[in-house]
Amino acid sequence: MNRQELVNLIKEKQSYLCVGLDTDIQKIPKHLLSHADPVFAFNKAIIDATKDLCVSYKINTAFYESMGIRGWESLQRTVEYIPSGIFTIADAKRGDIGNTSTQYAKTFFETYKFDAVTVAPYMGRDSVEPFLQFSEKWAIVLGLTSNEGSQDFQLQPVGDGFLFEKVLKACMEWGTPDNMMFVVGATQSSSQLGYIRKLAPDNFFLVPGVGAQGGSLEEISLQAMNKDCGLLVNASRAIIYAGNGEDFADDARKVARQYQLEMASYLNKMVAAV
Repeated sequence: MNRQELVNLIKEKQSYLCVGLDTDIQKIPKHLLSHADPVFAFNKAIIDATKDLCVSYKINTAFYESMGIRGWESLQRTVEYIPSGIFTIADAKRGDIGNTSTQYAKTFFETYKFDAVTVAPYMGRDSVEPFLQFSEKWAIVLGLTSNEGSQDFQLQPVGDGFLFEKVLKACMEWGTPDNMMFVVGATQSSSQLGYIRKLAPDNFFLVPGVGAQGGSLEEISLQAMNKDCGLLVNASRAIIYAGNGEDFADDARKVARQYQLEMASYLNKMVAAV
């Protein structure tokens, strides 16, 4: 999916919601465990309930890899079930020397046909560039994350700024706003979100941390939205585990709908301000 297609999708659905399919077999409703593929059965129901409310699905591969071949099969079934025209993200956080990164890129862009993959930039240019060689595919680079350990490296002073700033500025020389996004945690302060938007005015941000982790959708939208929206705001547990009975998908839809309606209001404010 190219940038204009993503922007058009956001406008059409009045949503920049990304639903995280971080499916833990220990947390799904018990009645699904009798299915041949319980994880896929759960994901299928969530997708059916939310596909008109979101513009993206993010699959955290760790929840699938941990189950071995069965997990990879669930992942493949899930990706193939997501309707065409919805932006798909492999949250795999890959990054290695060039020839290895090329194989990672082929895995997620060619074998599983995701639109984007999250990338860890610690090893530098040659670990990121292979992900940028695929037409209408995206590298989503870890920028400033919301976990406690972000203090250990990302927020360490380097020169007249912080390490994460140096990473963002370097990455913007390798990619463009048409093939590179940044992960920016929702639980960072509003001033940091606004500052990062100034550093990367045109790039899309994938923003995790809304919902169960306490990030504010309002603050994110006010501080980090750009003229094209420029945001994919991810909610995982808050949506997919909204209920645990046989009507769990209905509960998930209710929460997703709340996010979508709130997002529509911010999008309308953005249009009015232009």
